Amino acid sequence: MEHDDRQDDHGHLARLRALNETAAFNRWCGIEVLEIGEGIATIAIPWRDEFGQYAGFLHAALIGGFIDTACGYAASTLVGRVLASHFSVNCLRPAVGERFIARATVVKPGRTQVFTRCELFAEKDGKQVLVATGETLLVPVAGP
Repeated sequence: MEHDDRQDDHGHLARLRALNETAAFNRWCGIEVLEIGEGIATIAIPWRDEFGQYAGFLHAALIGGFIDTACGYAASTLVGRVLASHFSVNCLRPAVGERFIARATVVKPGRTQVFTRCELFAEKDGKQVLVATGETLLVPVAGP
């Protein structure tokens, strides 16, 4: 029987969209799962005033949480449920936009650790600008 990757990607997409809806933080942020593939994930959030820090930029806490979520979704396509054990974020410029898009990729999957990286883009007037990068070390966990 021939393997259809598109069907698997659609299955991952439906599963992660459903999982995304179960997380209160993700619902509060308005996280949308845009794309899922083997070892990749793309998610987006719309700008809201509640996300701003004192100067009106996307707060670094949300940048970190958003990068962590995208990396976790990318890792889950290869190893199932994961928890972050470490992550780092590099804020490259003020995060200002109408929408923010995080693109995560698994760098190295493993049985006990999964290494991922992510780029966060601010979208404004149809243009995307890289505003942050991050790396996450995730640990596979048993579960339903």
